[in-house]
Amino acid sequence: MEASSLSRIGLAGLAVMGQNLALNIAEKGFPISVYNRTASKVDETLSRAQSEGPFYLTGQYSPRDFVLSIQRPRSIIILVKAGNPVDQTISALTEFMEPGDTIIDGGNEWYQNTERRIQQVADKGILYLGMGVSGGEEGARNGPSLMPGGSFEAYKNIESILKSVAAQVDDGPCVTYIGEGGSGNFVKMVHNGIEYGDMQLISEAYDVLKNVGGLSNSELAEIFGEWNRGELESFLVEITSDIFKVKDSLVDGDLVDKILDKTGMKGTGKWTVQQAAELSVAAPTIAASLDCRYLSGLKEERESAAEILKEAGLEEEVGSVKSGVDKKRLIDDVRKALYASKICSYAQGMNLLRAKSVEKGWDLNFGELARIWKGGCIIRAVFLDRIKKAYQRNPNLASLVVDPEFAREMVQRQAAWRRVVGLAISAGISTPGMCASLAYFDTYRRARLPANLVQAQRDLFGAHTYERTDRPGAFHTEWTKLARKSSAGTFS
Repeated sequence: MEASSLSRIGLAGLAVMGQNLALNIAEKGFPISVYNRTASKVDETLSRAQSEGPFYLTGQYSPRDFVLSIQRPRSIIILVKAGNPVDQTISALTEFMEPGDTIIDGGNEWYQNTERRIQQVADKGILYLGMGVSGGEEGARNGPSLMPGGSFEAYKNIESILKSVAAQVDDGPCVTYIGEGGSGNFVKMVHNGIEYGDMQLISEAYDVLKNVGGLSNSELAEIFGEWNRGELESFLVEITSDIFKVKDSLVDGDLVDKILDKTGMKGTGKWTVQQAAELSVAAPTIAASLDCRYLSGLKEERESAAEILKEAGLEEEVGSVKSGVDKKRLIDDVRKALYASKICSYAQGMNLLRAKSVEKGWDLNFGELARIWKGGCIIRAVFLDRIKKAYQRNPNLASLVVDPEFAREMVQRQAAWRRVVGLAISAGISTPGMCASLAYFDTYRRARLPANLVQAQRDLFGAHTYERTDRPGAFHTEWTKLARKSSAGTFS
């Protein structure tokens, strides 16, 4: 193409994710214009386009030149930090955009901000998509999972591009139109919440195998590698195996053992738990993973607590438990416990999506969501194909826990699951994610819970009334008065 030709699409925001996605688009044969407020980022992207290509990628150094370099109707992806930077970028670009043009925000944005922006730019006739992008830097360059929501017309304008740049799996590209409004951002948020749960559960499996089973890092690398060839095959299990193989370049030993035990976060896990609470959806595994990140940040407090409780007489139980452990059985039990816990974590995430879909009228397709997460994204796993098929069998499935296939697998694994949790508790090893998943399973599977007593308490102190099992209606009882009358009768 001649240099004077207009680009098919534009991308603003050239941190590593932006650069990589732009290069991915260009490599797939779509001419692209790029822009960043810092000119050196534009130059860096142009240099990469030449060294990795050459690709048809043009750099622009002002919002006006950038917008006008794109063919109409224009489609512009922005990849900048969520919040005010997005609003500032939109303001700078829309000054030169025209009715029918589209903005696609590819950041981890709060879904209500997307819905606000949809309305704001609609006044100018501009279309808007909020698009979740998962897969990190590598995914952006080689094929991410994409979750666009908002204007369907805007999606159709760039559908061919998105399908080309997305990760490719056996049943198609890892992208689909999610739904209206902020649905794309909301789905990405829950994806990240599930990711929190996944990572926490894997870390607990590591903790039990290392500190109760006494396994070395080289043994752990082999075990996770083996698990990655079976039912637990996934990106996170694969990279966990790799992590255990890396030696420290500064001192002797393995690098993983030198990493400070404090986990960072960017907020999507917190949003997920907040939304679960708002919608009255139980998500204990995801919540436990968030709590563990908070507690990991209290490093100095934890070190102090360890000393104080030791002086108070608390003894380490790991040694006594470790001596009687059958390693081979423990490894197999932990594998089963991890798999069963993951089912519960995904069930919680899917139930949250369902509740929000009903509230907002998004009509989310849960089987299709599982399909586009099979490749490109951080939670990609062979397991997701099973989830896709579960929702294809029953689009109105109440929970993955009651899908016939998953139900059978959980029943087969529950004995091992309970052994792992019990062993960890005996050894003083915290497994909050596995415990939360098991408690979720045990609560969900029981036809009758002790909630009757809680409701009786609420009626006693707050006259909140209660329902009966044997007849319809709302009832209230003067519990204290009757209890005292009963006591008086007993002692008379």
